[in-house]
Amino acid sequence: MESSRPGLPSWLPADPGPLGLAGFAMTTFVLSMFNADLVNKAGEPVVLGLALAYGGIAQLLAGMWEFRTGNTFGAVAFSSFGAFWISYWLLVTFGVDAIPEANLGAAVGLYLWAWAIFTTYMFIASLRTTGAVALVFFLLAITFILLGAGNSGDHTNVIKWGGYVGLATAAAAWYASFAAVINSTFGRIVAPVFPLGRGTSDRTTPPNY
Repeated sequence: MESSRPGLPSWLPADPGPLGLAGFAMTTFVLSMFNADLVNKAGEPVVLGLALAYGGIAQLLAGMWEFRTGNTFGAVAFSSFGAFWISYWLLVTFGVDAIPEANLGAAVGLYLWAWAIFTTYMFIASLRTTGAVALVFFLLAITFILLGAGNSGDHTNVIKWGGYVGLATAAAAWYASFAAVINSTFGRIVAPVFPLGRGTSDRTTPPNY
């Protein structure tokens, strides 16, 4: 059977990257709307279903499938951020009430700063993928830094800015997902992703995401 992805051999399965990016984008978008204070905070629990099912489980599955394609970067990124959203669901559902209110900001801030560190070194690695993916990780690193600083210091305005940058991150991730899907289905480059070049150890050609 001929591969549906231009330039990739027929033995490779469908690209799981667009699924992982879409799950990440939608969950980040909805949460960022609340962080930016653009919708009423009372509706924030709506994020939890997305965090568990789409941002979490679907993205984790995408990461597992990336291992099969040999794409180390995609496998680590999607598996990790799938686990991030599952951990977010667990934290909000079971963990927050167990943390004393006086320590909650510092605890959540620590959690977010740790993800900022991971995202920053993944951004460096993304510089060998595509411009679309690198932009996602650049914006995401800024988002985590702002949210980490905002929660650690109880700075509401900093958290809002983290929400705004999170919305930009979601838009960038949606574009990267859209580009991969439409380029695959049309069989040609319709939406450019701006390849930055990468080694040959992961895939025979740069991935479409």
